[in-house]
Amino acid sequence: MTVTQVSAIAPNLRKDFPILHQEINGKPLIYFDNAATSQKPTAVINALKNYYELNNANVHRGAHSLSGRATDDYEGARDKVAKFINARSRNEIVYTRNASEAINIVAYTWGLANLKEDDEIILSVMEHHSNIVPWQIIAQKTGTKIRFVELTDTEEFNLQQYKTFLNEKTKLVSIVHVSNTLGCINPVEEIINLAHQQGAKVLIDACQSLPHMPIDVQGMDCDWLVGSGHKMCATTGIGFLYGKEELLLKMPPFLGGGEMIGEVYLDHFTCGELPHKFEAGTPAIGEAIALGAAVDYLSSIGMDKIHQYEEQLTAYLFEKLNKIPHLKIYGNQPTPDGQGRACLAAFNVDGIHASDLATLLDNEGIAIRSGHHCTQPLHRYLEISGSARASLYFYNTFEEIDTFVKALQETIDFFTQMM
Repeated sequence: MTVTQVSAIAPNLRKDFPILHQEINGKPLIYFDNAATSQKPTAVINALKNYYELNNANVHRGAHSLSGRATDDYEGARDKVAKFINARSRNEIVYTRNASEAINIVAYTWGLANLKEDDEIILSVMEHHSNIVPWQIIAQKTGTKIRFVELTDTEEFNLQQYKTFLNEKTKLVSIVHVSNTLGCINPVEEIINLAHQQGAKVLIDACQSLPHMPIDVQGMDCDWLVGSGHKMCATTGIGFLYGKEELLLKMPPFLGGGEMIGEVYLDHFTCGELPHKFEAGTPAIGEAIALGAAVDYLSSIGMDKIHQYEEQLTAYLFEKLNKIPHLKIYGNQPTPDGQGRACLAAFNVDGIHASDLATLLDNEGIAIRSGHHCTQPLHRYLEISGSARASLYFYNTFEEIDTFVKALQETIDFFTQMM
């Protein structure tokens, strides 16, 4: 694929995203907060709308036509997700409200059943709170020890330290694929292989990788992988847990009632078959159908094309940001062609608070993030209270980067003059 072909993605697809065609404070919206949540194409909005207008009914339980159509669309979306990540079976895809719930399912089922005192869990200092707190709770309940992999001098995952942590006590490794703050792409295949050599299980947080690059769970050989729909062009309120079928079969149910039921007696119950064993109650039907529409949309573009285009955006973004004096970007630098990290930059400017930068940029119609990005331990490790973050997606353009960098420089100049 040529550069020209890849670069044509954003201009051709922006028309699919109604929210992008508006003004904020009298300026065209530039949305650079995609690591927090992505925008939704018309195809996804229509999928949700069509469910409620045409097929609104509960799934699996009704003999009437509406229920049949809703069930077909709901379960069809599961098939799409399974294909999207190359799962072996649709039974390995469990719908959840979000990735946080997916991690908690593993923690409270497999974790409580298998972890004991003196066992060890390996996390990293760059993890999202959702991949720290559940394991802290389980550690408190079981006496399991948590060890945190630190960063290299280039602020990437310290693979050498990780190797020294692995031992016969290691029972679980739970690692983010792409950091939502550092932007580094962690070597998950090697992380997984090394853990498996010690007999440990591995969970991968793929929230920041699923929307941006091809994911193959069989190629990774991860035991579990979690994703959040709202970061990959779907709605809020829907995510999924991928788990190897043999593991999901052994894990006890997380919640009781509704969809997870096989048979219920006064003195006992049986669970339904996979994947419904972990889907208690009436599910987020419309949201799951919308997730399927989002997968269709991303697949129609091609995840390889999205990844290549974002590499170009990354190279251009860093070329421009690196020219701004007194601006510190966290995480590793990309290669000249944009490889080696995600298309996001968390940064600080000497003497200027990140929230002040974000507020003044919003006055120019530019949406970025400021704060700790749900990575407080990482910010403490870096000895900073917070950071500003610009995170891009395939519907963003080189022209938007130019506007953002110009506005950022003017904002810095404004604060500098006031000092």
